[in-house]
Amino acid sequence: MTQPLLAVFTKNRTNPAYAAARHGADHVAQRMGAATRHYVPQKPDDIAEQIALIREALATKPAAFVFTPVHATAVNAAVREINAARVPIFNIINRMTGGDAITFVGSDDYKLAFEIATHLIRHIDGQGGVVIIEGTPGSVTNRDRVRGFRDALQKHQQIQILASCAGDYQRTTARQVTTELLASLPKIDGIFAANDDMALGIIDVLLARQLRIPLIGINAVPEAISAIKSGTLLATADFDAMKMACIATEAALRHLRGETIPREILLPVQIVERSNCGAWDKPIEARALPRWEDIVVALR
Repeated sequence: MTQPLLAVFTKNRTNPAYAAARHGADHVAQRMGAATRHYVPQKPDDIAEQIALIREALATKPAAFVFTPVHATAVNAAVREINAARVPIFNIINRMTGGDAITFVGSDDYKLAFEIATHLIRHIDGQGGVVIIEGTPGSVTNRDRVRGFRDALQKHQQIQILASCAGDYQRTTARQVTTELLASLPKIDGIFAANDDMALGIIDVLLARQLRIPLIGINAVPEAISAIKSGTLLATADFDAMKMACIATEAALRHLRGETIPREILLPVQIVERSNCGAWDKPIEARALPRWEDIVVALR
């Protein structure tokens, strides 16, 4: 019997969350007797390259796509080409806004951001000047996370948003943005980073200047857990791309076997800080993989 081939699309090779997603997809596919082929733009989040990769993947006639779009709308026409080829799509991490998917597997980005923002707000006693380091403009996750941050902050009249700048979900960009903000703002009481990779770039700058500013991120990658343990990162929210890819890969293979799959599978919100970070304090490859029964059956 021929192994089903899954075309797995992630946005870049710079964000550790996507490396975790690729690991999760590979592990589940191997366990279930399938094969994966990865399609990743060489230039991070490049729209034209992802469109070309979609067409390249279609030429191989995969059984299904496990797919995250690099942009909220710019790849929609290419997504519809997948639909036209009658290849089922299992959307992960960033919601598609065009075309049809069998299911979306992800997290509630608004709720994640609102809850992690509330954690930092409590830490600074609901007052002071703060900055937001946003992700990639045009990303659905960025839109919802920034909205969550802002809605949490609006509940506290003694907090002022001093600046909100794009960090592109990239560590190097966040370093540059933070350097510019520190040069222009006399005091910052808290920093909201829309992902851990940017938070780690911010930490690089703060450590070089021997500054301590309360800071939160989103993802719970291993390096962020180390930062929590050292006290340079206050907390992160567990946006577990590996678990999402695991569940989406299993959903794809179950669908191919004729099972009915929920239209949406959202992982629960978990805030990771110093008191509970032990459960995440291990390499991605050593973390427990999700069980279909624990995640999906619980939704029914």
